[in-house]
Amino acid sequence: MTKRPNVLWIMADQLRFDYLSCYGHPHLHTPHIDALAKRGVQFNKAYIQSPVCGPSRMSAYTGRYVRSHGSTWNGMPLRVGEPTLGDHLREAGARAVLVGKTHMVADKEGMAWLGIDPDSTIGVSRSECGFEPYERDDGLHPDSARQNWSAYDDYLVKNGFKSDNPWGDFANSGLDENGERLSAWLLKNSRLPADVPEEHSETAYMTDRAIYFMTEATADGRPWMCHLSYIKPHWPYIVPEPYHDMYGAEHVVDPIRSDAERNTDHPLLGAYLNARVCRSFARDHVREHVIPAYMGLIKQLDDNLGRLFAWMDEAGLSDNTIIAFTSDHGDYMGDHWMGDKDFYHDVAAKVPLIIADPRPDANASRGSTCEELIEMIDLAPTFMNALGCEAKPHIIEGRDLTPILNGTDGFSRRYAISEHDYHWSDMARELGVAQEHAHTVMIFDGRWKYVRCEGFRPVLFDQKTDPQELSDLGASDQPEHVEVRARMEAALLDWARRHHTRITATPAVLARQKIAAEGGILIGFWDEQEYEQATGKPFSSLEPLGRPES
Repeated sequence: MTKRPNVLWIMADQLRFDYLSCYGHPHLHTPHIDALAKRGVQFNKAYIQSPVCGPSRMSAYTGRYVRSHGSTWNGMPLRVGEPTLGDHLREAGARAVLVGKTHMVADKEGMAWLGIDPDSTIGVSRSECGFEPYERDDGLHPDSARQNWSAYDDYLVKNGFKSDNPWGDFANSGLDENGERLSAWLLKNSRLPADVPEEHSETAYMTDRAIYFMTEATADGRPWMCHLSYIKPHWPYIVPEPYHDMYGAEHVVDPIRSDAERNTDHPLLGAYLNARVCRSFARDHVREHVIPAYMGLIKQLDDNLGRLFAWMDEAGLSDNTIIAFTSDHGDYMGDHWMGDKDFYHDVAAKVPLIIADPRPDANASRGSTCEELIEMIDLAPTFMNALGCEAKPHIIEGRDLTPILNGTDGFSRRYAISEHDYHWSDMARELGVAQEHAHTVMIFDGRWKYVRCEGFRPVLFDQKTDPQELSDLGASDQPEHVEVRARMEAALLDWARRHHTRITATPAVLARQKIAAEGGILIGFWDEQEYEQATGKPFSSLEPLGRPES
């Protein structure tokens, strides 16, 4: 029997696809990520299922669309009965281990209703999105409602960084020339070096924790998937020496934006542009101050991945470990006059995706690029296949990428779909949109990107004539644009009418589903002859349940 591979699934938080040298950034060189791409497949059209952390990750961890799993926003619990990748892998005898961030919130009310103790084996699994929490850290502590004091805080204190909030006071703050401590939550402080040596930063710490896990897992012997989920380059935007001043304003590429975008007549887009984070990043001096720190965080990440990959080579793990590298969403960084994420331009909704499979079957695709439309939910069935888990099409909505990795036919997709619930936001408050209507959904066919905005007209981009997505055609009366909008709306309706929640329809259950007459339940038959003509069976062969009473 062929030995099953391990899987190292690396996810950076808020990493844009175009801030890597293999994806074309002119100044930010990421040689270790580039080398990974040369060992595998670089996907150039990979899209997330929601442009915000929590729902994007819940889709990645379940292999299901946001409308299917229901965790539509950060802090929205993933319901207790929702199957996850970790659950599927455990069934196949493999481990699913977390090192870093998930943004998952447990369904405590659902667990209590079912009598599940949160501290039990089942309770921990339900609370951690199906993962074994080797090191859970969502990067918001110690005063966040979703995370309090962490192992990383203990680590900082142990190494001399003592305070009530070492994560905030050291890893995410800097000192000015007078020694005053300044928080990186304020964008003006982004260029300071974080007040922690690089080897004790969040990125280095999580890299070390992944190494510790893989060392222990080698002795354990079971195949594993390790989800190494980095907190950076997500805000607060600050990075330790020497990365804090590797880049300057001269390395900041020109923003992708136009005056027409700023003068939009679309109420929702106008409300986005009026949100605080967008007003901030629309200012050039903010971009020139923050982006060099963002680039430094990415450079630090690449260097730590180089350290990790070198250790894996020395430990003999590289020859039997599939490595996938991606992000949960991008970051506007002032493009389109916007900041943060939360909408569907490529800088936010398209992510880097590189998969390096060391097995001989993948030799044909090694070093290639892929232009197929890919969704984040495709990773779950790909990892399941690799680790020997049976396919579960009644649950998993993603599509297995193995044919692409093996250079064979068998993968295709017409549309990529992403969703966003903005009920929590400045936009919903400004427009007075109720929670049930504060919803948008994107459908993209590789050329046309259509955004349905509940209660407002749609947004439409044509990437063939407008690759930077500067011109909104959602109100255009050109016949071609009218036809495209109608076609994309119909495609969304077709998608929405699918069986998104019928996860109990296993092959065994479906095999038992018969027409009533086949189960001996006679509905509408006049006589024996009519029954025998319809079923091809003699009436006398019926099981007792279907025979009339004597």
